[in-house]
Amino acid sequence: MKPVIIVGAGPVGLTTALALQFYGLPVLLFEEDEALSRDTKAGTILTRTLEAFRRYGVADEVLANALRVEDIGGIDLATNQPTMSVRTALLSDDTRYPFVINLPQHHLEPILSEALGARQPDALHLNHRLHAFQQTSDGVMATFETPDGLRQVEGSYLLACDGGRSTVRGQLDIPVEGVSLDVRYMLVDLKLDLDVANPRDYPYLAYFSDPNEWMVLVRQPHCWRFLYPLAPGAEPPSHEEFAAKVRRFIGEVDSLEVINTVVYRVHHRIASEWRRGRVFLMGDAAHLITPMWALGLNTGILDAISLPWRLAWIARGWATDNLLDGYAREQRPLAIHGSGEMAEVARKYMGGEGDVGAIMSGSGWGVAATRTLLGVRLGTDESAQWSMVKHDRGRLLVGDRMPDFALHGGNGRPCRLHDLIDYRFIALYFTDARRRPSIPQNRPGLAHFVVSRWDAPLDSGLRDQSLLDVGDRLLLRVGCPLDTLVLIRPDDHVAAIMPMREGLALELYREIVGKDANATAEQGA
Repeated sequence: MKPVIIVGAGPVGLTTALALQFYGLPVLLFEEDEALSRDTKAGTILTRTLEAFRRYGVADEVLANALRVEDIGGIDLATNQPTMSVRTALLSDDTRYPFVINLPQHHLEPILSEALGARQPDALHLNHRLHAFQQTSDGVMATFETPDGLRQVEGSYLLACDGGRSTVRGQLDIPVEGVSLDVRYMLVDLKLDLDVANPRDYPYLAYFSDPNEWMVLVRQPHCWRFLYPLAPGAEPPSHEEFAAKVRRFIGEVDSLEVINTVVYRVHHRIASEWRRGRVFLMGDAAHLITPMWALGLNTGILDAISLPWRLAWIARGWATDNLLDGYAREQRPLAIHGSGEMAEVARKYMGGEGDVGAIMSGSGWGVAATRTLLGVRLGTDESAQWSMVKHDRGRLLVGDRMPDFALHGGNGRPCRLHDLIDYRFIALYFTDARRRPSIPQNRPGLAHFVVSRWDAPLDSGLRDQSLLDVGDRLLLRVGCPLDTLVLIRPDDHVAAIMPMREGLALELYREIVGKDANATAEQGA
């Protein structure tokens, strides 16, 4: 099997490489720099990204090095009083990670890189600048500039994770639509003590809003991070000037040391195409989004959730090429009208130019789900309406992310729903296990489970395909009647909710991937 070529070893490229390995696909990852980035960049990782890290086997190591945050708070600069608060603990029934984390990107990338190297030692290649590429009938031929001269690499697909100035996008001559605003942000990492010597009770993720001057304060594992806007045309302040600005927000402190700084431009720009044959754009190569509310990096990880399983189904012969078209069809609206517009609303709100009512109204649970990207609903088909915003728990709809619910397996042990989904589609039959419903046998690409508050008897023939739903809690959370089939894709999103009938799950699966589920067994996967 030809490897999948990934260009760009930032968080999206590294995560995509881990995802492809998870699904058993060989990968080659190329980075033009001689080392991973050490720049001060993205620092907050949202819950949906943590769920991807769990699936791809790196969540534990990431969490061991991060600071967990369950309170995202707004603060009025004039009064220093809280204005709003997002409590992620409200999500405890829906995810095993009811928090977000703070971890600088230059601390995250080595964790992802080490995991990649442990699984495939020859996967990452530094000092490889993409020179050119050419698509063939069954793959892609890429040429890289290296210290030892040009190197040609043949792959099955090429994934562009090479940032906002993407070489791949440029060589394909794909236009970028949107705007680059005359707005710049300065991000500064500081060493100061707000815990003991100068105690403050700020949330670990705090937003100081003000029409004249605003700032975001982030508690990183080993320092504090400040983000604020620069005036148009202004030069970045000296360390002394910046120290005075910080004190205007947080008051006097006994010591303050600037560790690192970087200046960002504000963008809302989206590539007009995300796929050209065997080449795909991902992350910043596909969408440049205002770095507010952690929607830049984390929207890129949504791409790394959506595309890899599709490539795996194609590589295994389980799907037709049409399955790949769903990547851009589903993800592009989220970047244009979802993350991009949400980040822009947040930017204006911080400067007193508007409010966040349209995207933050509703229940506390809905606000928390929206801010952690657990509330994303994909337009999985023409009838499903995509959304980035959750207003309340409500019943699940097609395209929603299925909660990572706690159930009990046929072996008697507790289990999590996302663990059952990881490698495959799953069909959940919400019915009465005592009535011994007829369900298909599991296939590598599609598994079937009866979900019931009645435990499946040992002589029912259903024990291995049964899930005990104590108190009908999952049934109530989904909001469907008994005798309902819910089909879930490998990315945790609901593909269908329909009344049960014989053969329905197999029909729905075939409509999505273009091939019968029996083909997965016949091809020995």
